[in-house]
Amino acid sequence: MDFDQILRSILLTFHYFFLVFTILIVGGYIILAVFSSKETVDYLKKNSFIHYKDLIKSPLAPTISIIAPAYNESLNIVENVRSLLSTHYVNYDVIIVNDGSKDDSLEKLIKAYDLEKVEYLINKKVPTQDLREGVFKSKNPAFDKLIVVDKQNGGKADALNCGINISESKYLACIDVDCLLLEDSLQRMVKPFLEHTDRKVIASGGVIRIANSCKIEDGKLVDINFPDKWIERVQILEYLRAFLLGRMAWARLNGLLVISGAFGLFDREIAIEVGGYDTKTVGEDMEIIVRMRAYMEERKLKYKVAYIPDPLCWTEAPDDRKILISQRNRWTRGTIETLKMHKYLALNYKYKLLGLLSVPYWFVFERMAPIVEVTGILYFLFLVCYQPLRWSFVVGLFLLAYLFSLLFSFVAIFTEEFTYHQYKKKGVGLKLVLTIILEPFILHPLVLYAAMRGNYDYYFNKKKKWGVMVRKGLSKS
Repeated sequence: MDFDQILRSILLTFHYFFLVFTILIVGGYIILAVFSSKETVDYLKKNSFIHYKDLIKSPLAPTISIIAPAYNESLNIVENVRSLLSTHYVNYDVIIVNDGSKDDSLEKLIKAYDLEKVEYLINKKVPTQDLREGVFKSKNPAFDKLIVVDKQNGGKADALNCGINISESKYLACIDVDCLLLEDSLQRMVKPFLEHTDRKVIASGGVIRIANSCKIEDGKLVDINFPDKWIERVQILEYLRAFLLGRMAWARLNGLLVISGAFGLFDREIAIEVGGYDTKTVGEDMEIIVRMRAYMEERKLKYKVAYIPDPLCWTEAPDDRKILISQRNRWTRGTIETLKMHKYLALNYKYKLLGLLSVPYWFVFERMAPIVEVTGILYFLFLVCYQPLRWSFVVGLFLLAYLFSLLFSFVAIFTEEFTYHQYKKKGVGLKLVLTIILEPFILHPLVLYAAMRGNYDYYFNKKKKWGVMVRKGLSKS
């Protein structure tokens, strides 16, 4: 074969590779959208007559510990703890783990909640860093559900493990301390654990919403506003797609691999059995779910990871490009670490759906997708320089990809509008449509860059740190 024939063979291989990958990923998104729609409709029908207030009154309601790690959260700490303490549930406590903060977070908590240091017996079932100042409880009976732990810095996963050791509850609600929970969050999240009798629910997750520009008073969300900044708007759209379409579909298939670290409910016994959160990864929220699922599969126990479409938790999203890139860089590194740690699961029939579908899908379409996309861009530039192109076909192909992106986003918006319809103010609809049109040109390039940077940092810089996430505080006015 001469050089031209070899080049043609290579180019043909690339053509077929990108064609097959595109068909698979588009087909996968369509299937996920269908499954998500069915799951959402079934959930709404099944729960339309549920009286969640019965769980508030019942002394038989299972015990839950809300565990919230805090590191340099002085700006929001008092307000957010007040939000956690206003939860409408009967058997719960709130464990704030101050993970070696360098600011005045602990001092603010002591002053605001009248805390005093107490002797507290800790059953250390999961290894963690040592305590620093110790354990605090309030002298005010109004805050008797609050426990504050001050420990040496060990990272978010280590702080969550400390909370697991402190807790004596049946279930663990692990959240970010900057999150605002709706008052009925625990009732809704614990419901899947109570209704499934044929299998053990090991974890449950709910939809996370972005609280930027929303009005917060006394730890409660009182007014929902659509942000003015484009970087916040496009993240709202991204969250709607990810939570209402992606994760709902995987929940129906019982193949979900991740529950957001912002808010998830876990079976404490299983969490301890698998050794708690892994402190060596920056993607601890995904890794513990994969490990818990593998644990259940290895023991041939029937189980489920549940997910519900209720908007239960509101959190502050990055409003700065550098912080957003840092966050997505960490998400990429966390995915790489988790899939690498559990590579034995891939295509392993012993792990059923987990090994045959979930892990391969995450590897191909989450882990490899950014690399394939960048490779495709470079390949296209090569063709522009060295090969004659039919530009009408090129433009048509790009328009088709763009229109499919718009369609998928519109499906997410329609799902939101016909279910919980959180953005009710006049003019928001037009803003959402404009966001959908511009999002591929605003957010996607940043996410793609962050993903590639995450790959580079993981393999070449050996970066293990979380990265910077500066809190500016949720709106209170």
